[in-house]
Amino acid sequence: MHTVYARINNVSAMLSTCVMVLLAAVSLSTFVFTADPKGTLAVSSIQVFPGNARRYANKNQDFTFVNFNLTADLSPLFNWNTKQLFLYVSAEYENRRGVKNEVVIWDRIVRRKEDADLSVAGRNKYVFRELSASFKDAAPAHYSLKYNIMPYVGVLTYGEAARTAEPVPFPERQELS
Repeated sequence: MHTVYARINNVSAMLSTCVMVLLAAVSLSTFVFTADPKGTLAVSSIQVFPGNARRYANKNQDFTFVNFNLTADLSPLFNWNTKQLFLYVSAEYENRRGVKNEVVIWDRIVRRKEDADLSVAGRNKYVFRELSASFKDAAPAHYSLKYNIMPYVGVLTYGEAARTAEPVPFPERQELS
């Protein structure tokens, strides 16, 4: 005869094995659901102003303000294993020294499928500045909407939903009066 403790041990081992197999199946089933969302991203205006950063009070830097229009339907990315989407607009450019930069200028977390149909006319949420002091002679920037799917169980998935058709050049610096 088996003791009560041995029986409890067998039942809990069987239940934990079943839960692990179920979680592995959920994680692997995410790869079956593939979606390729499309959207549009257009930059309506860019302004460059001189200023001093808080961290480096004595260093003059260029600050850029970007106004953009964004429309995208990201609802195909939601399935039963999607917890939330992390969306962000990034600017990719090369400065005059040849260093490639990617700067996040706006982001949003989408938790429900009903909120995944985006239509945003916005401005950069985060500071967009050039560490080498000036955007002068910097290559034009590509702006893109990227997403990160955060599942309940499984691996994070990244992708791009929209991109500007042509690179957008930085305008001349405007002096504050």
